[in-house]
Amino acid sequence: MTTHETTERTDPPTFAEIRESLADAGRRYREIAALMAENEARARKNEARARKNEAKAERRMAALQRAMAETDRRMRETDRQMKDTDRRMKDTDRQLKKTESYFTSQWGKLMESLVEGDLVPLLNGRGIAVENTHQRSKGRRNGEHFEFDILAVNRRDVVVVEVKTTLRSEDVTRFLTKLSAFTDWARGYRGKRILGAVAYLQSDGAVTTYAERKGLFVIRATGSSASIRNAEDFEPRSFA
Repeated sequence: MTTHETTERTDPPTFAEIRESLADAGRRYREIAALMAENEARARKNEARARKNEAKAERRMAALQRAMAETDRRMRETDRQMKDTDRRMKDTDRQLKKTESYFTSQWGKLMESLVEGDLVPLLNGRGIAVENTHQRSKGRRNGEHFEFDILAVNRRDVVVVEVKTTLRSEDVTRFLTKLSAFTDWARGYRGKRILGAVAYLQSDGAVTTYAERKGLFVIRATGSSASIRNAEDFEPRSFA
């Protein structure tokens, strides 16, 4: 039986062994140094990325703050505009009411001028001897509402007068339709000659010529008086 014994080396390492150990240590040092350099580069890269992300976040926050400030400014401006619009609407409403009041007043003055002073002698001057006048004759027949501003009546004739502050062609057209249905609504006047007249303060374009051609008396109010504008040889149309 053979026995192998291990004995510790007691002789010093050789120069070659020392050189190999130093070379190995150098390699390990370089590896560690490279790893440390890589870690340091990665750390710098991460730090740069973090600074970049922080700057981007700051820019986004600044943009958001600007957007919020702009939104707030626009909301204040919209609120101001709404208040201004509301004020203007109220001003417009007041002006409309004022204008409506003015035209209502003018219409009333025109009615008074026609009824109290001028209408009867004007029609008498055209061969129509007026016996009675009626204002705002109105009612309902067959589900339809009707209203006539002035009626000037005698035993033979009824002159139906439409009063307008401003006379327009569409007013004349509507009035002609009313005249064609007059005896259907006001049946008590059947058998009489139905004549028509339009009275106004001011007119739109050539509407007076249009009204006269349709056989209507045309009465213009000027101040506190009125006058018939038709030619002296005008022959009114009968709508009966």
